[in-house]
Amino acid sequence: MKKIGGFINPWGNGHFTRMMALDDVIRKDVEDDLDIHYSSSGEIYQKLLKKFPAKKENLHNIVIPTPIDGKCGPSITLSLFNILLPVAGRQPLVSVMAKYLRAEGKLYDKQKFDLVINDGDVGSNIIAEKRNVKSIFITNQFRPKLWVSRSYFYPAVMYISKKIAKASKIIVADSPPPYTICEYNLNFPERLKKKIVYAGHFSNGTTINHGPKSDLQKLIENVDGFGYWMITGNKSTNKATATKYEKVFHATRMNNERRIVSHAKNDPSLDKVLDKDGKTYSISEAFEKNIDWIQIDVGFLSEQEKDTVLNLCKYAVINGSHTAMGEILGTKAKPIIGIPVYDEHTNQIKWAEERNLGILATNIKQTVSAVSEIHNNYNKYQENLVEFAKNYDRNGTKKTAKIISEMLED
Repeated sequence: MKKIGGFINPWGNGHFTRMMALDDVIRKDVEDDLDIHYSSSGEIYQKLLKKFPAKKENLHNIVIPTPIDGKCGPSITLSLFNILLPVAGRQPLVSVMAKYLRAEGKLYDKQKFDLVINDGDVGSNIIAEKRNVKSIFITNQFRPKLWVSRSYFYPAVMYISKKIAKASKIIVADSPPPYTICEYNLNFPERLKKKIVYAGHFSNGTTINHGPKSDLQKLIENVDGFGYWMITGNKSTNKATATKYEKVFHATRMNNERRIVSHAKNDPSLDKVLDKDGKTYSISEAFEKNIDWIQIDVGFLSEQEKDTVLNLCKYAVINGSHTAMGEILGTKAKPIIGIPVYDEHTNQIKWAEERNLGILATNIKQTVSAVSEIHNNYNKYQENLVEFAKNYDRNGTKKTAKIISEMLED
């Protein structure tokens, strides 16, 4: 029996989403009898427990160092203090780092992995090289372009990229050039080209079996021209994005702009419908009364509802996360307005803007103008999106599973 270790960085949900999409395909496509273990911490570890309740012995709770949340993404100041000092109930980073590497090293020694798959876990990549274990590093960034305000991160970026380079194979979860959304976050040196594979986006390939329509679907099915405003990310990013959106919605030019706001929180109390007079209704009540709505807030969309919203919306507003951009630009061929939180987001949105697939907006004025620009020049964006969608590779999990199978056989 071959043994695989999956090491998932707990900062954000993208690493988990990719690995679980890959897990589904590995178990179907790889012929070997496999024993798969996963390691992560925090919310991601809890999600692993929920997904694999009968495999708890194969799930390992190892605390991986992550930044400290601030008002908008990670707090640089607090995270820097935390390197040597306890901050916000956290032990000093140097102490956490040492424990984390020791714990992962012990896991390697106990399980004797034939292959490890690291999604964002650089420490595991280092251990794999030292223990001569075959490794795959899945990523959508290597040496991201840093904007002037973040140039002081350059030494850290160089250090991390050197550790990523230790992997046996580097899998880019994106379409091959020239259709690589994360292009400006890669910047691979020539010497690594032989170990790099542009596998394609990690779509889980799940077919959505549409059942009876929900009241939300019925409410929006005959409405044209609304925007889909997505709130995603960890707690601080989610809150910061929601605050930005609210400020945009109060702009005069947005008074008649229909929008659906998805909060990515499993909280039904957030569900409400706002009409043009400022009155609020439940979603069911709004449908029954045929309310002429201006804004619909939803705590959590079902997969069926999300699919309907993406099919019917005219554009989507996102923070620039790689997974969301791939789904919207490639699968649905809809233009985006990107309001970035991190440099990673800025790079990806800038890439899309240069190809007339979307617009980068960093403040209220730019966001409002971007909405008007998309309405006024929709055909321009649609033509480019159709071309991009034709070349969008969504077979990343299949191709990666094949690579895994080949590496296990060697």
